[in-house]
Amino acid sequence: MTGAAPAVFSTVRENHFDPPAATRTAREHAPLTRVAFADGHLGWLVTADATARAVLSDPRFGTRGGPEHPAVPRATVLADPPAAPAGTPAPPGGPGHRRYRELLAGQFTDRRLRLLTEWTRKAAEERLDVMERAGSPADLFEHFALPVSSLVLCELLGVPHADRERFRHDAAVWSGHGASTEEVTAAFADLGAYLHGLVLRKRAVPGDDVLSGLVHGGDGLTDEELTSLALLLLLAGLETTAGQLALGVLALLRHPAQLAALRADPSLTEGAVEELLRYVSVVHHGPTRVALEDAGIGGVPVRKGEVVMVSLPAANRDPARYADPDALDVTRHAAGHLAFGHGVHRCLGRQLARVELRAGIDAVLRRFPGLRLAVPADAIPPRHDTQVYGVQRMPVAW
Repeated sequence: MTGAAPAVFSTVRENHFDPPAATRTAREHAPLTRVAFADGHLGWLVTADATARAVLSDPRFGTRGGPEHPAVPRATVLADPPAAPAGTPAPPGGPGHRRYRELLAGQFTDRRLRLLTEWTRKAAEERLDVMERAGSPADLFEHFALPVSSLVLCELLGVPHADRERFRHDAAVWSGHGASTEEVTAAFADLGAYLHGLVLRKRAVPGDDVLSGLVHGGDGLTDEELTSLALLLLLAGLETTAGQLALGVLALLRHPAQLAALRADPSLTEGAVEELLRYVSVVHHGPTRVALEDAGIGGVPVRKGEVVMVSLPAANRDPARYADPDALDVTRHAAGHLAFGHGVHRCLGRQLARVELRAGIDAVLRRFPGLRLAVPADAIPPRHDTQVYGVQRMPVAW
């Protein structure tokens, strides 16, 4: 195993839903594969469910490599968001830092999730109103999935209603769909400056939102730290949920029997969302860890400082975990999948993402019983070149 020539890490899916063929092939041979990443360095790729859980819960593998390796090396060369505007440094330790995670986790209370559930349902219906008035066909990603995701973030952060259209516009441009590099950079700078100003406003007049909670209960966080945390919520919650929502609807449209089953029994929606999270797995590059010491995984030695990347799409299609894993089955008990990661660094916003997906899928299927693709499925362009997988656009008709 260790003497074999490393495989080349693939970043391209052959269709909208399945993991790249190279990762499936790797899983068939071994749960841990030596790979050459896109930036030229060597590392390890995890493609099996059990091995992924072992790595992601093992304290010998960290999101930071200690004094000798202050950051995890880049395992992929992908389109990244532009650097944060001056004055908004990333929180020390990045999104996995324990202090910041604990502060953010404390804001996702049951009460807040109940309120956000009600609000998300309303936002989904309002966006469908806009889409229906504009008429068929429409781009489900641009006119529904992305706006719902950005508006939920507005509610989460306490963006005033008068500012939400501007915020939504900047978020849509920043997501990069059809925008130039200059436009993306400018939109991100505007968002950073706006959120910094919003932090100052929350200090003066707090509201019932996550940002206010962090401002007034955030253990003395600076304005710059608070701005960075707000940007982190935007980075983590915009493209992931929008992409998953659009691809989830696409998967149902591509599997008419599953769509019919869900329409016939809407009580299946909660379980169907878990199955769609497993089936699509939009975080398709990572999570990535670095060995803090020499460690063995399944009998394979991993040396201190080596990078280990987990392929969540491949692990979520592991036949050792799921029967007929490449089939979409809305009646499957898919809870416990790895779409949100595993261990102490599991996605903090997973419950909010579930709220958005349930509300969004339920709303769009109820509103448009005749929903169908307006173009052939292979004409819907996927987005491979970012950390979060998605679609460039998704024309539908009804």
